[in-house]
Amino acid sequence: MAELKTKPTNASVKDFINEIPDEQTRADCFAVAEMMQKITGEKPTMWGTSIVGFGSINYKNTSGKGVDWPIVGFSPRKQNLTLYVMSGFEAYDELMTKLGKHSTGRACLYIKRLSDVHVPTLKKIITQSVKYIKNKYK
Repeated sequence: MAELKTKPTNASVKDFINEIPDEQTRADCFAVAEMMQKITGEKPTMWGTSIVGFGSINYKNTSGKGVDWPIVGFSPRKQNLTLYVMSGFEAYDELMTKLGKHSTGRACLYIKRLSDVHVPTLKKIITQSVKYIKNKYK
């Protein structure tokens, strides 16, 4: 089995975000980074070449292998700003209806712009997810 490429690196998060060509996406990334740092109490770390993560847990993936992954994180992708919310979204049905324009994957929240969502609701979702994950992976 191939080794996971997404691992913490010593690359600069600030430099990574500053290299984002789109000014609004860059500003959104700095805002999300600040939000996630306040919520987690963790400094941002580059995971691989394109994910900014906060904290770390070791969880068992679908094959049963222990994998290190950020508690929460984000990545500016071509189509969307992807937020990694490890708890998933099933427990947040009411909050998700109040969030605004978004889509989701299993543990990914996709937004085009931060202005498309209700930021206080986003903070609640991230805060509750971080609390859940920290309790689950003590």
